[in-house]
Amino acid sequence: MQMKRSGFKVMSRLIGLVKPLAGFMLLAILMGLVGNLSATFITIFGGYAVLSILGLEAPLGLTALFVAVVVFAVLRGFLRYAEQSCNHFIAFKLLALIRDRVFAALRRLCPAKLEGRDKGDLISVITSDIELLEVFYAHTISPIVIAFLFVIVMFIFIASYNIVLALIALAAYIVVGLIVPVVVSKLSGDNGMRFRRGAGELSGFVLDSLRGLSETIQYGRGNVRLDEMNARTDALSSDEKKMKLAAGRNMAVTNTIILIFDLAMLFTSAALYNSGAIGFEGVLIPTIALMSSFGPVVALASLGSTLQNTFAAGNRVLDILDESPVTEEVEGQPKVTFNGAEVENVTFSYGNETILSDVSVELPEGSVVGIVGRSGSGKSTLLKLLMRFWDVNEGRVKISGTDVNKINTSDLRDMESFMTQDTHLFHDSIRNNLRIAKLDATDEEIEAACKKASVHDFIMSLPKQYDTLVGELGDTLSGGERQRLGLARAFLHNAPFILLDEPTSNLDSLNEAVILRSLREEKENRTVVLVSHRQSTMRIVDKVYSVEHGRMS
Repeated sequence: MQMKRSGFKVMSRLIGLVKPLAGFMLLAILMGLVGNLSATFITIFGGYAVLSILGLEAPLGLTALFVAVVVFAVLRGFLRYAEQSCNHFIAFKLLALIRDRVFAALRRLCPAKLEGRDKGDLISVITSDIELLEVFYAHTISPIVIAFLFVIVMFIFIASYNIVLALIALAAYIVVGLIVPVVVSKLSGDNGMRFRRGAGELSGFVLDSLRGLSETIQYGRGNVRLDEMNARTDALSSDEKKMKLAAGRNMAVTNTIILIFDLAMLFTSAALYNSGAIGFEGVLIPTIALMSSFGPVVALASLGSTLQNTFAAGNRVLDILDESPVTEEVEGQPKVTFNGAEVENVTFSYGNETILSDVSVELPEGSVVGIVGRSGSGKSTLLKLLMRFWDVNEGRVKISGTDVNKINTSDLRDMESFMTQDTHLFHDSIRNNLRIAKLDATDEEIEAACKKASVHDFIMSLPKQYDTLVGELGDTLSGGERQRLGLARAFLHNAPFILLDEPTSNLDSLNEAVILRSLREEKENRTVVLVSHRQSTMRIVDKVYSVEHGRMS
């Protein structure tokens, strides 16, 4: 779900994340302020040197002025480096914090809110969008505060010569540092959001194309996919071009405005000199002070265009952080020990489409229960409701007589092993892929689980056995091998309630027989729910329920 937030709201939310590193931010602001004042006063002290050479009154002698300029130059270089180092330290610490929060949000939203979500777009958010926030934290927050404080100091300094000249300087700072970026941001419209959204969609398209590469080649659709990819890339390039043009116009307008105000300061100070309101020093020092002091506000002027992209990225990140899960995690409830489950008059729908209607199922402890029915009849949905991936619309799902809404989520996951129709394997070793079900599992426990799943002999035939790497998404293994590894995970989890969705669909009869025997032996200490189309799989069940059109028979 995408929410449209104002730039100010996005900025305030992103700034709020700085709180843990507020001390470092204040240090960066102080160093930036002193550093920018040092750079400006190098030129101002040069003006004092001119006054001294002309025999006019100057605050310091030539030698002292020369030493001061050298000190300011060294100080400027050191403070600039220190400020940038501090800002980047803050930025990368915060990016790590944001990534942690985004991953936590994704875990909270799984699986209901992420089903059907474009995975390429998600990858774009958690990589490039978060990376773009580095610009905001390293080059936006402290420059804004530095510019504000810098303007106050320079206004007071120029006002010490003449208030009219100080007001001209203030107007220049406001126009360049505030009005220009706001106007540019308004004129840019939603180019930034459109660009970030297009980048996410392109990532999803590329990922989808890579996954379906063999099918694309098989059916000769390579040129069609390539043409569409080029069209998406061209559209993205067009959006980026508009943003670059906006940045270029912004810079041209900013430089023009600076020149106009520099001339205004020069002519006004000359007029005041002619009228006797100020001396020559009142012309020279305020004019060169203004000309040399636009650095901090120019940095703000360039933000008008670049921040569109950054705020668009921030908005997409905040969409994930603000997304509400379908089911909230339950904590603080008494621990429940498994002794059977029950589905009681449950009705459930995805949006307006009713999937299950008034369904009741008894799942007694120590039994194997089969669920059959045509594809799309709601069998897999029933297992997901037992896992509490969704909450039911009507009725109740109970474990040990307790509504699953009142069981701690962590306890519920410990009590249940769920094998879906598609086994996901990480690009890692077989051992680590299995250990995800039980992080502290011993090698003996892993082997025992694999023997129950009839996959141990296959693993031992591999060159590196359990340390063999599986390809991305397990594509180096056959469907049956992936399925048996999924079953091994379910056995290794050692939960008293096992939910299996089509566990034998890709297996030959020999491996199916070994697995069914293991499941039959497991029922002494567990409850097993089997969803399958295969009649041979149903031979071991104690009771069969049939689901037709969302109703149980």
